[in-house]
Amino acid sequence: MNCPIRISVFEPSAIIRNGILSALGHINSFDMEVDEVTDPETLKSSLSKQKPNLLIVNPCVLGVLSLIQIRRAVDNPAMKCVAIQTTFYPLFLLKQFDDVISIYDPEEQIIEKLTTLAVETGGDSKVSMLTTREKEIIICVIQGLTNRQIADKLHLSMHTIISHRRNISSKLQIHSTAGLTVYAMVNKLAYL
Repeated sequence: MNCPIRISVFEPSAIIRNGILSALGHINSFDMEVDEVTDPETLKSSLSKQKPNLLIVNPCVLGVLSLIQIRRAVDNPAMKCVAIQTTFYPLFLLKQFDDVISIYDPEEQIIEKLTTLAVETGGDSKVSMLTTREKEIIICVIQGLTNRQIADKLHLSMHTIISHRRNISSKLQIHSTAGLTVYAMVNKLAYL
């Protein structure tokens, strides 16, 4: 059984923080433990204690600290960091982050970015739950094949393909081709 992915959200604004937490609440493709940090004074101690895989932070509340300094101070060099962009930030500031989510991004895009980074930090997620046939079908889907083309290629019936796709969606909680594509690339299924 995989360990849950630990996520820390450092944002003093309750409105923005609750929006991020709401988006995280809609992610069902992996288990997670979420920690909220609202006070800059407790940031380092909280990160040292929690050892998150993923830090979601508003760059303006970091002050003069760089992410490198924070990672060193909390002895967590592998921690991925996502910037919450609430206003214009210089490009050099945003380049130190692994990704950026804007308060203007649609929820689906925020969920996709966070899922991608979380899966990268947490290992294979639910890929081990998939059967070999389901993995083959995912590869066909990301290649752009229709259900009929997949059925012909794998010598299966359309009904079987639809059942497999339904099972894949249920197991991964991913309901779009774009989501499956991201999942396949992150879990290296696209290279099988």
